[in-house]
Amino acid sequence: MNINNRQLSRILSRRKALALFRVAGTAIFVVGCLPRKSSSSLAQSSSAVPVSATPACVVSPQQTEGPYFVDEKLNRSDIRFDPVDGSVKEGVPLQLTLHISQVGSNGCTPLVGAIVDIWHCDALGVYSDVTDRSFSTVGKKFLRGYQVTDAQGNVQFTTIYPGWYPGRTVHIHFKVRTDETSGQGYEFTSQLYFDDAMSDRIYTQAPYASKGQRTQKNADDGIFQDGGKQMLLKLTNNGQGYTATFDVGLQIT
Repeated sequence: MNINNRQLSRILSRRKALALFRVAGTAIFVVGCLPRKSSSSLAQSSSAVPVSATPACVVSPQQTEGPYFVDEKLNRSDIRFDPVDGSVKEGVPLQLTLHISQVGSNGCTPLVGAIVDIWHCDALGVYSDVTDRSFSTVGKKFLRGYQVTDAQGNVQFTTIYPGWYPGRTVHIHFKVRTDETSGQGYEFTSQLYFDDAMSDRIYTQAPYASKGQRTQKNADDGIFQDGGKQMLLKLTNNGQGYTATFDVGLQIT
């Protein structure tokens, strides 16, 4: 089925997502690929459960990079280790899979060869390789790394459930970059979030508990309020920690 850009916009509008479009450079950041019916079927019943194999991608906002991104160029899946001294950050294990797709007129296809970075604080709210008012970790490289998307558009990371620090709710940063060497690449940066009740339970455990009671939850975080509900991770307990999968799409204009 051939769907032009105007038709695609109408379909996304039916999903109440068009208002969330953010233009950045040459692309639009979208997440969550969902199957849908043909445009004619949607016109007849926009509330019907989608059944077709052709997906539509739900738009989600780009969010700030923040002050703590460092391009360490650490190609690794397990980011708990600090390659400088071999130390391992303690915390509840988290297996995170990101599925990266490219959105075209016919739906979503896996985006192969994209660089996906993630970075976040440790259980006590500390980032590596930065200087802050309350800490300096210059030279450390824990809880940072990137992977390159495979033939299915997937990257996988082994990390820990992040801690908290004053002024922010619990989050993980991520960045998607493509084709940097040609001068025609683009990138998107956003943040992933967690259910408040889940964070409250995890923070009763060591080493999180030594930090004390957190001061910021999702509803009080200004960055979360700007589309954070679209970026909430759904966690599954695997007996040792948690797993989560999140879909990310890129639409090139």
